[in-house]
Amino acid sequence: MPKDSTFKRRLKNVGPGAIVAAAIIGPGTVTTASNVGAEFGYALIWALVFSVIATMFLQEMVTRLGVITRKDLSTILREQFSNPILKWLTILLIISAIVIGSAAYEAGNIVGGALGMVAITGLPTKLVAILIGVLAGILLWIGQYKVIERVFVGLILIMTLSFVITAIVVQPDLSSIFTKGFVPKVSSGNTLYVISLIGTTIVPYTLFLQSSTVQERFKGEEQLSDSRFDVILTMAICGIISVSIIITAAAAFPLGTSIQDPSSMAEQLQPLLGSWAKYVFAIGIFAAGISSSMTAPLAAAYATAGALGWEKNLRSAKFRFIWMIVLLVGVIFSSLGYDPIQLIVFSQYANGLILPIIVLFLMFAMNNRKTLHQYVNPIWINIVGWLIFIITVTLSLMSFGIF
Repeated sequence: MPKDSTFKRRLKNVGPGAIVAAAIIGPGTVTTASNVGAEFGYALIWALVFSVIATMFLQEMVTRLGVITRKDLSTILREQFSNPILKWLTILLIISAIVIGSAAYEAGNIVGGALGMVAITGLPTKLVAILIGVLAGILLWIGQYKVIERVFVGLILIMTLSFVITAIVVQPDLSSIFTKGFVPKVSSGNTLYVISLIGTTIVPYTLFLQSSTVQERFKGEEQLSDSRFDVILTMAICGIISVSIIITAAAAFPLGTSIQDPSSMAEQLQPLLGSWAKYVFAIGIFAAGISSSMTAPLAAAYATAGALGWEKNLRSAKFRFIWMIVLLVGVIFSSLGYDPIQLIVFSQYANGLILPIIVLFLMFAMNNRKTLHQYVNPIWINIVGWLIFIITVTLSLMSFGIF
């Protein structure tokens, strides 16, 4: 088969990775990346690049797991232990970390997305938050994977155009980006920001989401190369979007500025770039909110169904019950007027702390020959995986002041 037709086929099969990328680029990422750019300029771009590369490796692992075994990560983890106590402890960890974490994220996702639309329309934040919740609920209730997948691909395109175009137009100092942005440096002043960048990119629930959705798109080992292309392309786009936000914030704000909410980025760009910039960036924030408002409930439903052995059917009553609970919690908390920045920061911080546990479970699962046979991790991927684990553990310990 000619190379161009192979590329076109792989491009046509892009989907599960787009869902994960849309989950990662939520209001939390916009807020965290904006704060990092405003506080430190280009200095922490290296942390974001590391996070994206690490995510790429982890997502490839769970993609391989889902395509080869036809089981999602939560099902594999549940089946790792024959001892009933260990099995139920694993199930409890999955549900508490993913479902509760998704619910915490959801409020920040909805409010964060609402702020983008408020900046454009001037409507009350609570009203827009409810509308986002209703829209996300309708799309999930349809229960057709292909429809959901296409929506996410469209949202990723919108975010890419919004954030990348803005970063180009601000005319950043390219030499400073390369000389200051790619030199790893962790200090007491930036540790929490480094952890937040990792927490907002390597999101634990996306590992469960990816291992489930790849089974909808890719049907067996013959499509493993296509699934890897999906991961590499979409994670690269995810990194480009996130770095673009840091670059834009670094150019728009004086060094050391603290951003109060994502929509302030849109307001700050107006004097620099004209009134159009406000709308372009705000649309990106709104798209980020809509996408993440759908993925958090979806991931919680997939993870719970796998952990408890339920049918993973988007239209089943149990599956719908889980995502509806998560979505409802998000709508309620967002309509009560909670500070979105506090919700978002808490969620990102909690993610960074729970991540080492999920990575540890994943590494054991990816080396189980009973389930993966010849598709277990090769030595070099194991080295990368354990390095990611060590780094995430170290950063978590640093957050407690141990180092």
